[in-house]
Amino acid sequence: MSSGDRAITDADTLVSVLSGTIPDERVLEAVRSVPRPAFVPPELRAEAWHNVALPIGGGQTISQPLVVARMLELLRLRGDELVLDIGTGSGYHAALLARLARRVISIERRPELSRKAAASLAAAGIDNVELVIGDGSLGLAKRAPFDAINVAAASDLEALRALGGQLAAGGRLVAPLAEDASHPDLQRLVVLRAHPRGLTIWRCEPVRFVPLVSDARGPREPPEPPTA
Repeated sequence: MSSGDRAITDADTLVSVLSGTIPDERVLEAVRSVPRPAFVPPELRAEAWHNVALPIGGGQTISQPLVVARMLELLRLRGDELVLDIGTGSGYHAALLARLARRVISIERRPELSRKAAASLAAAGIDNVELVIGDGSLGLAKRAPFDAINVAAASDLEALRALGGQLAAGGRLVAPLAEDASHPDLQRLVVLRAHPRGLTIWRCEPVRFVPLVSDARGPREPPEPPTA
């Protein structure tokens, strides 16, 4: 995908740029309605509407809007789904999912990121996202099945198939796939769909994400977000 490094200063301009690649009007409206500046560090807010990934601390990033929008498009959400979001990060992806689905459960292994995401989601007026701290590579079996699963970190096919086991019939999982362990930066977006006889996989365009990390901790509720 294009680096999209053109300077963009507002939501409408960003949506105009994305619409050349993303035809899904519901996805574009979600991008327009979620204030991306609420999900980036204060010192980077002047760049928040740029079509680029930005650092959020701890070696993590808020993904490029074009990539996020493409992942949302591939999930084909209708508005009544329960979605599992793996890798909360800044909370921006979860916020967009929340505009497109009934409820989102977002899991993050770093408590400090989950706290910041909670504050950002509240500032953006998003109230249908539940945050959980834990090992996202395990999914969240006790809350399964999910109508859709979004994975915001790269993993191998075996791990993605295991997560796909938590999908409801007809459900979709979208994730970056690292197919070659010796070249982890060579990744491709994939869609897994659950059928009665198993999972099908559809390979899409190249992307680049941080790896999905497993630390085998079970999920737990996040600490309260900081007060203003």
